[in-house]
Amino acid sequence: MTRKTAAVLLFGMLFCLLLTSMWAQAPKEASAVPALPADIPANAERYSVTIMGNLAGQQAVWTAPDGTTHMFFQFNDRGRGPKTTSILTLDAHGVPVAEIVSGNDYLKSPVNENYSLKDGTASWKNDSEKGEKKIGVPALYVSINGAPSELGTLAHAALANGGKLSLLPEGEAKIERVAESDLENSGQKKHVALYAVTGLDFSPTYVWLDDHEKFFGTVSPWSTIVPEGWEGNAATLNKVQDEIANARSAKLASKLAHRVSKGIVFQHANVFDAESGKIVKDQTVVVAGNRIQSVGPANSSPTPNAEAEVVDASGKTLLPGLWDMHTHVSDNDGFLNLAAGVTTVRDLANDTDTLLARRKRIEEGKEIGTRIVLAGIIDGRGPFQGPTKVLVSTEEESRAAVDNYAHLGYVQIKIYSSVKPELVPAIIDEAHKKGLRVSGHIPAEMTAAQCVRLGYDEIQHANFLMLNFLPDVKNTNTPTRFTEVAKRGAGIDLKSSDVQSFVKLLQDHHTTLDPTLSVFEDMFLNRAGEIPRGFQPIAKRLPPQVRRGLLSSGLTPPEGMDQTYRQSFAKMVDLVGLLYRAGIQMEAGTDSIVGFALQRELELHVEAGIPSSRVLQDATLNAARIMSMDRDLGSITPGKFADLALIDGDPVANISDIRKTALVVRDGDLYRPAELYSALGVEP
Repeated sequence: MTRKTAAVLLFGMLFCLLLTSMWAQAPKEASAVPALPADIPANAERYSVTIMGNLAGQQAVWTAPDGTTHMFFQFNDRGRGPKTTSILTLDAHGVPVAEIVSGNDYLKSPVNENYSLKDGTASWKNDSEKGEKKIGVPALYVSINGAPSELGTLAHAALANGGKLSLLPEGEAKIERVAESDLENSGQKKHVALYAVTGLDFSPTYVWLDDHEKFFGTVSPWSTIVPEGWEGNAATLNKVQDEIANARSAKLASKLAHRVSKGIVFQHANVFDAESGKIVKDQTVVVAGNRIQSVGPANSSPTPNAEAEVVDASGKTLLPGLWDMHTHVSDNDGFLNLAAGVTTVRDLANDTDTLLARRKRIEEGKEIGTRIVLAGIIDGRGPFQGPTKVLVSTEEESRAAVDNYAHLGYVQIKIYSSVKPELVPAIIDEAHKKGLRVSGHIPAEMTAAQCVRLGYDEIQHANFLMLNFLPDVKNTNTPTRFTEVAKRGAGIDLKSSDVQSFVKLLQDHHTTLDPTLSVFEDMFLNRAGEIPRGFQPIAKRLPPQVRRGLLSSGLTPPEGMDQTYRQSFAKMVDLVGLLYRAGIQMEAGTDSIVGFALQRELELHVEAGIPSSRVLQDATLNAARIMSMDRDLGSITPGKFADLALIDGDPVANISDIRKTALVVRDGDLYRPAELYSALGVEP
């Protein structure tokens, strides 16, 4: 049940691509939906797994003759996806006393997970953990790779235990009934209730149960798991669930966003000048309303409003608010971003209706969040299509998709991996006619060089840069876009004529790059049972079940290739450094767990040889310039919006000080990171 948490924490790829627009027509079933195994009993309860309305997989649950509960779960997401079988033995109260999970995880690595409770001692072993614990109260082991219905098992057991339940290896879950709904399917009616479970993630996990407190399903804008035949009720369930989640968000926003009507004064701040990349010491910065009023030496600044909020910034660095140029905004992002000093994000693929509604709530002060720059995804139909409803097969559909995004206020188009090569020129042409930027993955059967020549303004992900030098890898819409780079990237000669020609091409076209190095550090270097490098400084601060997700593996190297995977990532970092030295503009983006991952991304850019001052410029003013928003954002300049991050240290001298956010201002509102983290169960 920590699958989602682990994926988001580790590489952002998977459940992070929450994706886009509700208007386009799409097939109801992708051609690569796996079939249920023939040995699933006929009387098994069957559930549909849909991604953005398209059938992607199934879950089946049944009771075997020996009384054990069996759960089968699988789905296909662009060639990735889990396939697991869980066997649970439940006690009289519905709490598992034994569990075996086998199969493969999302990245196709083998799954072998076991749990048992004997004579008061619980013991567990999975691919990243092994332990045991004496327990004297009911406790439920939270499996790493179990089926979604296990959330129903937890909910039922917690309700039977007075609304709370100890978790193993550690933690506690609490459950509360928060809403209900009446559903109908072909004349059959069903009453279901929504429960909020805390203790599994940064915020409540929602689950729908029937009147017998039995698992009915889970829903979100991205994915839905409901009984077969009841898929048409997903919109109803989502609406009810959104109302509950939005009410919670509004309550937190009113509590944690400090509206400072009389202004804010930062005294004795060391101000980062994003134009020059230098620190200007002992400055006073005055904020009036949502704008920066003045910036100047402490001993010569005008007297501020006597009722203003005064911040002693002695020994601290005041930065412009940071930008994350690669996100897929979801529920907890506002907290995590602002706590890390991130005040603007670019969303590179999301459900359009959900994203626009969220941005409206943020602008109205009903949800904590950043500024959101809109980029819309377009993909092609096929077995490896992305989890989006904006799917095109013709030039007419391609241009219409671009036009719709432009009409909705989007400023960029992201081309995804299954778009037919012959449609790419039309998408680029239509986008540029509308004044939109174009970026993306590299579609199957194409190379990065071809996309740049056709007019890409930027490229997402450093693996696609390396694939340019592995031209025999054609299926860039499958997991080979990761595995082949991991296996063969180490052998790329950065001094070769091919690399030098590509560098010249990028220079000539002024192409910018969004490398997301932290994604590939996790994907290529993470090993089961180890805390990833980027999360080592903060792992102990995270909620227990979130922290467990960090222990999951990235790609599992074939035997004898562990060092090769590590060398391939090192070569990727070297490539980014080479491109920077050649004058190619880098962007700071994550595509992973926001906030924390941006801090790691900036560290990795420095490891690539980019000076820390330039890295900070890239994450502030240069990002604003790329998006043509530097008139109002990106630097600490009078007249610009008051988006600021106070750092307890000097990130120019030591980029890792970027992790020490002391205070944040977003559009003139003040946020205290300790309060934001506390709301998510993260220790300050």
